[in-house]
Amino acid sequence: MREFIKNALEEIYGQDYEQIFDRSKLLQYLDSKMGAIEGNSKTRRSLGNIYAIYSITSPYVNEFYMNREKYKNFEGYEFTKLFSFCRSLYGGERLQNHALNNRVNGEFLNMFKGETKEPIIINNGKYAVHIDYLYVDNIDISKGINKVIETYIGLLRAKDCSLISDIEELSKIDNVDEKKKKLNKMLDEKSEARIFEILSFAILKNHYKNIQIFIGYSVNSLKKEYLTLYKTGRTNANDGGIDFVMRPLGRFFQVTEVDNYNKYTLDMDKVLHFPITFVIKTTKDKEIIKKELLDYIEVKSGGMKIIKDRYFKSIEEIITINELHTWLFALHSEEINSLLIDLETYYRLELNIPINN
Repeated sequence: MREFIKNALEEIYGQDYEQIFDRSKLLQYLDSKMGAIEGNSKTRRSLGNIYAIYSITSPYVNEFYMNREKYKNFEGYEFTKLFSFCRSLYGGERLQNHALNNRVNGEFLNMFKGETKEPIIINNGKYAVHIDYLYVDNIDISKGINKVIETYIGLLRAKDCSLISDIEELSKIDNVDEKKKKLNKMLDEKSEARIFEILSFAILKNHYKNIQIFIGYSVNSLKKEYLTLYKTGRTNANDGGIDFVMRPLGRFFQVTEVDNYNKYTLDMDKVLHFPITFVIKTTKDKEIIKKELLDYIEVKSGGMKIIKDRYFKSIEEIITINELHTWLFALHSEEINSLLIDLETYYRLELNIPINN
């Protein structure tokens, strides 16, 4: 149990907090989805999953708290009301409907093997939380659930504002080497997913922008152009898109982690095996990563050339934290300032915080 969850539950249930948590699968599920608060982002913030539950338990407290019999006859809340509520919450502006429709139930049942009751009941476009997950020993725990979620939201908000402040303070430092050292500390395997994605984008954008190529439809029409990297999505969008695109070469960049090579092949599949540069949150040597990925593809294909060749050809380049460190320290003062502007701009966009002029 995370410390902030312990404190939130203890505030409501006193010394019984541990027993409440140990007997509540829903609280345990929420605990498993809240790792982002501690900065280790193997998982993302999971706001969609958390808010899907909160959108139901929040009005429930006002209408059904400690009224089991009344709730048994409840047919559920309308989807539009719940979805609108989710999007009104901190960081929820661009959430999609996957969590309410299937993601929470699928993950929950996968986490608790042998459990057959889905936590979110779907009834012809209406939604409710299963009554058995709202009670522990005849105690209605909905207030505890809401307290945990509200505490998590508050901690995330404070963490986000703190990072914005840190970036602004970085911009005021005159010594460029000191700026690089502080940025370098933000770039590691424990970086939160969105921080790693935005910082890696800012480094790559400023690394590539001085590289020039000649492009045209004929030898006589060749023009000199500089490489430009565009961030094409948000880290919490879950929209299946590609993270960065480079012009004018048309290169695709996908930010990912090293622990799930099946995701790599799924990324290749979704763009019909267009070559992808993988930006990976790891300090492993890129050649080791590439070998592990190729070995995985070899097994996945069963050794069939027609399958493995298309995956092999889909790997354009592997970039790890090691390369990002090198390219960060190679940037000069003006490029570091540009990087900081990019970092703050895109982080504010992620959080829907107004961008400073």
